[in-house]
Order: sequence, then structure tokens, then C-alpha cells
Amino acid sequence: MENLNQKGFIIGDWKVSPAEGVLSRGDEMVHLEPKVMEVLVYLASRQGEVITREELERDVWRGALVGYDAVTATVIKLRKALKDNAKQPRLIVTIPKRGYQLIAPVTELTDEVVVSPVATKQPVTQTSDSQSTNSQTRIPNSLLRLLPMAVLGIFVVAILMFAFMQIAVKSNKALPSIVVLPIENLDTSEEYDVFVDGITEDIITDLSRMSNLTVFASATTFKYRNQKITPQALRDELNVDFILTGSTRRYDNDIRINVQLINTKNGHNVWAQRYDRKVVEVFAVQDEITTSLVETLAIKLSSQEKQRLSQRATNNLDAYEHFLEGQRISRQQTKQSNAQARESYRRAIEIDPTYGRAYGALSYTLALDYRHGWTDTPVQNLERALELAEKGIAFDDSIPQTYWSLGYVYLRRNEYEKALKAAADSIRVAPNYADGYGLLALISNGLGQANKALEYATRGMQLNPYYTWDYLFNVGFAHYLLGSYAQAIELLEKAQARNENAIPIKLILAASYAHTDRLDDAQWMVDQISVLNSSTTISHTSSTMTLSEPNLKAMLLDGLRKAGLPE
Repeated sequence: MENLNQKGFIIGDWKVSPAEGVLSRGDEMVHLEPKVMEVLVYLASRQGEVITREELERDVWRGALVGYDAVTATVIKLRKALKDNAKQPRLIVTIPKRGYQLIAPVTELTDEVVVSPVATKQPVTQTSDSQSTNSQTRIPNSLLRLLPMAVLGIFVVAILMFAFMQIAVKSNKALPSIVVLPIENLDTSEEYDVFVDGITEDIITDLSRMSNLTVFASATTFKYRNQKITPQALRDELNVDFILTGSTRRYDNDIRINVQLINTKNGHNVWAQRYDRKVVEVFAVQDEITTSLVETLAIKLSSQEKQRLSQRATNNLDAYEHFLEGQRISRQQTKQSNAQARESYRRAIEIDPTYGRAYGALSYTLALDYRHGWTDTPVQNLERALELAEKGIAFDDSIPQTYWSLGYVYLRRNEYEKALKAAADSIRVAPNYADGYGLLALISNGLGQANKALEYATRGMQLNPYYTWDYLFNVGFAHYLLGSYAQAIELLEKAQARNENAIPIKLILAASYAHTDRLDDAQWMVDQISVLNSSTTISHTSSTMTLSEPNLKAMLLDGLRKAGLPE
């Protein structure tokens, strides 16, 4: 696959240039989204083989959130770009209940191929049906003389971007920093993975409450699952001072947890401990680990931080396991998964009626139903979501995620000042809570304060270098509000590559395409939105889109009408 990416290849009568993201055939050129090109390259690298949906999700999406429709939609885009007919395929065949097969021959390009079509013509949109005859492409001598300068310019820009990223990551280096790697599950049961991941997440949450320590977010942490990486390599990638790593094994009702704190400067263990306990004592073990880290790193805690660290979300193992199951399911972000997660959270609350964090998670599922039009009682859902979030905080005011849920509910209710306060409270109780900054960015965008949104999103991305799609969405949305449509499109397309099912990305992307007269792309984006959620209309978007500034909201709705979103 590496050679295909580097040199390109020919499939049927199409020349494929992965580096440029372009298909060309004579004078005709089609620009592919990054994920669509990745799928094409993957299929070409295994020409003639039947590729399963699971293989595509594993090797192309690489752990990003992706639902059933995402793979299908990407293949549809690819067929449309290649002008291939699914019923009478020339290139890509769907094998029912198995996957996809690239049947066209693939010819790898050699170094003798001189000219890339991108050098002479701007790519047309994916939905173009124009046909043209083959012709040889020539580059004028004047452009050839400018080529070295262009390459030098790109090189300089790349250096500046790299330097900026390094400055962003290092800007908070006055405090010691730590990344908690996923605790390794040595048990043979895969079901135990959810439990072990929960322990990792809880330790991260505990540490994130400390104002004198920089803690990387769990989204970054889990990028290193099952990777063999040296402390020095992690230091180079994250500029992190310490690594907490460990393993656990469960024996019926007993559990063994091994943890080590490693200094990345020299790779030496600073502290290590083994815990042999009953499974029901896992919460006490988490507390002991956090306390030992505070002592080892000599972290000064305020009285409020000490108090918050002394509070436990729950002492009931059954309730905890139902909550973790809800967390696992909810990551799929579909109507069905949202309903299933809600039942898990309700069960957790039935078992432990004072489980504050479960109330917050349950609140979010109702707010999400409202946001996506998955409920016939939207007003009642939002009222109930508010009650649950407030109840969760009343039971436990030390959980940043519950404040986040409250802020999100207020945002959906268009109560922006209350939303800002709740989001700020999530940062108050956990200064390293990256998603709290992400929510502040979303609220700021809703208020039309794009520059503030960029500041908050940047801080969240520093704490979460392997940030999820919503951070890029907020940055792209901010640029949209500032009228920088080209930059917004670039960022939103990257966000979409991380989550093909996120409708907010597609909405702003469709409007951005429309504002730049890329109407074919805008219509294609609207078609995808209707596939994912047919209830997404102008009226639904108007009632649920968080934009308090009337002029900005009108501009967005005008763009979506121009893109073809139904009323």
C-alpha cells in the first residue's frame, strides 16, 4: 500500500493520485475526500480480495467512531466519483453479507509518469458527470521555473506549522505532566475490557482535578492501547514528564493490579505497586493509586481538591458495571445505541439511587435525543434532562462530566449564560478536563464569539493532542462564523474523517460549500444527512442549532437552503 500511496496507480481508465486526493481521466478530474481515497487505496492494495466491513473499520477508520452507514456512504461516494454502477459494476462489487471486492485491474505507476493533473487544472466536484477525451497534459515553462519556489514555500509553511504545534503543546510546561496509559487486561475475557477501561478513565478523572498537574485526556490515552512505545518516544510525541502504566487480572472475585510510574527523561520507575484485593475493593485501590501519585510527585492540593478527591462516584460494583456498559454503548452515537445506553444508566441508578455521575450521563442521552430529533416529546425530554443533571450534581458535585451534561442541556435550552457557568464549573472541579474547554468552545460559537471559541478549543487540544472530531468541528465552526469558508471546509472535512456520522459537521460543511458556490458538494452533503437522519430539516435545525445571533443563524439557514436541505 505504501507504494500505491507514494506513486499512485491506475484503476480501469482512472489515474489515482492519493497524495493529491485526485482521480483523473483525460481532462476530467475528481477531488476525493481523504477517507474516500483511503478506502480506494485499501481496496486497490488487495485487488481481487473480498474485503469485509470489519476490515475496513479496523484498518481504514483505525478506531474512530463509525456506524454501519459510514462505510456504506463512503463506498457510495467512491462509486459516484468513479462513475461505477452498483447494479452493473465495472470496478467495485458488493458481495452480499460479506463486503466489497475491487474487480478492476490495478496498475502501479512508475517514476516515468511525469505530470500530475493537479498541476494544471483545479479538480471538479465529485458529483460532476462531465465526460472528456484523453489528452496529454503539459506544464508551461513559466510554471516549471516557479516550481522550486513553490516547493520551498510549502516546506517553509510545514516547518512553521510544526513549530506552532510544538509551542502549543509545550505552552503549559510550568507544571509536571502525566499520561495514564490504558491498563492492560491480562484476563482472557474480552468483556472485562470495559471494566479495565473504566479503571483507567477513573484514574484520569481523579488526576484531572489537580490544578498543579497537567493530565492528558483519555481520548489521547487510548490511542496508545496495545502499542509498544518507549518512554522516550512518548516524551517526544507528547512532551510529557511521567507515564502511569499497569496491568490487571481478575480471578473470580479477586483482582490483581500492577502499576508503575515512569520518568520519561530516563525511563526509570519512580514508583511501583501491586494490589491484591477483592473485586469489590477496586474503588479503594483507585483511591490509593491517586494518593500515592500525589505523594510521589509532591503535588500540592487545595482543601477543595482534597475534598473532591475523597468523594467516590459509587461504592456499588454492580451499578458501576452498568454505568460502564452505558459508556461503551453510547460512543456509537446512534438512535439505537443512545436508547440502549439510557437503559444501562437507568439500571445503574436503580441499583445506586445516589450515583450522581449516572444521572448526568442519563441526562445527556435525553439531550442528545432532542438534538437529533429522536423523540416525539422534545420539550419534555429537555425538561427531564435538566432535572436529572441538577439531581446528579446535588448527589455529587465533584464530577466534571455531570457539570458538562448540565451545560450541554442549558445550551440546548438556549440558556447561554447558565450553560457557560456549568461548563466553567466543570473546569473548576477538574482544571485538566479537556472536554470542558470543548464545551466552552461550542457555547462561545453559539454566542457568535468565534475568537473565544478558538481560544477554548486550542486549550482543550493541548490537553488532548489526539483530540476527537468535536474539537475540529468547533474550530471549523468558528472559522465559518468568521466568514473564512475555505479554512472552515478544510477543518470540517478533517473532522468528518474522524466521525462520518456526526450531523453537525455535515450541516456546517454543507452551508460552507453553498457559500463558496460548490453546490454539487453541498447537495451531496445534504443527501448524506438525509441518509443518517431524515428528520434533519431547516425547521428542525432552526429550533435545535445553538446560535443566539439572529444574523449568523439566518446566514447558516440560507446556506443550508441553498444546499438543498428540505424545509
